[in-house]
Formats: sequence, structure tokens, C-alpha cells
Amino acid sequence: MPLAVTHFVIAVILITLFRDYFVKNKKDFPIYYVFMGGLAGLLPDIDFLFVWISYIFGYDSLGIHRTITHSLFFPLIFILFSLIFIKAKPFKINKSKITYSKLFLIISAGILMHLILDGLLSGSIIPFYPASNIEFGLDLVGLIPNANLRDFFFPTLDAILLILWISYLEYKHEISSFF
Repeated sequence: MPLAVTHFVIAVILITLFRDYFVKNKKDFPIYYVFMGGLAGLLPDIDFLFVWISYIFGYDSLGIHRTITHSLFFPLIFILFSLIFIKAKPFKINKSKITYSKLFLIISAGILMHLILDGLLSGSIIPFYPASNIEFGLDLVGLIPNANLRDFFFPTLDAILLILWISYLEYKHEISSFF
């Protein structure tokens, strides 16, 4: 399964690219949204917390992983929140104005990216759980014939993504000037 770094960095990269190339007024889309989208890319794996807690109390609940938090209902909850809070008063972080509606949409996008990664790269997801147990997954990493190479795939992917992302930030935003 993609590692936590993969989920975070993919969400951050895609949301950064969206911000850089599609948002005209950057003040309407502060960098905090990018960070929150990256964190949201980790949210579906919150079910591991319940696995650990249940294990501590003597239960084996590994079967809950990739169920409700890996279904399309999870990001839909945040889309619903976005609609509910569309007229809510924004709040500020430092000098950046954050709207609840946009924040919930970004969270939904981060979650959706997680689901896509899991479904494409490793195993399967149950997109309509609990309404249906139909699974979707291409398990592209499973197509790598050598088991040792499969084990190295995700750490290698993390390294490549991180280098590409930092290189892009240097090219586009000259981040070395911050050091």
C-alpha cells in the first residue's frame, strides 16, 4: 500500500499545481489549503488508529481497514459539509482568510486522491461500502514480477516524488531564498 509520505506528497503536489496554474488570486487560495489537503490525504488511514486501539484491548479488527474511510462516502461527507458551511463566516490563520466551504472541499480532494492511489497501486478499495461490497483495484505494483522490487517500489516512489516536488518549488517559487 502507498506509504503515508506518498499520500501526503501526492495530494500536496496536485493541489499546489492546481493553485499555481488555475487560481488567479492566490489570496483566495492560501498555502494553508495545500497543507490541509496533504493532511487530508492521510485521513482514510485513520482506521489504523482503531485497529491499534482494538488490538490493545485484545481484539483483532484488521478487517476494518479499507472499509468506510476508503469508500466514496467519506469524501462525500466533506462535500456535504462544504455545502452546509458555504455561507459561514471565514476565519483567519495569520493574515490568510480561510473559508470553511473551500477547506472542506480541499479535505475531500485529499481523501479522494488517497482512494485513487490505493485503488490503482495496491490492492483494492470498496468504493460504495457499506452499500455494496464490490471491490475496485488495479494493484499495479502487484504486477512487478520480482517481490524484492515490489518491496522497494513505495520507498523509491516517495524519494522520486519528494525530489520532483522540491525541484518544482525551487523552479516556481525559488524556495532556496528562504534559507
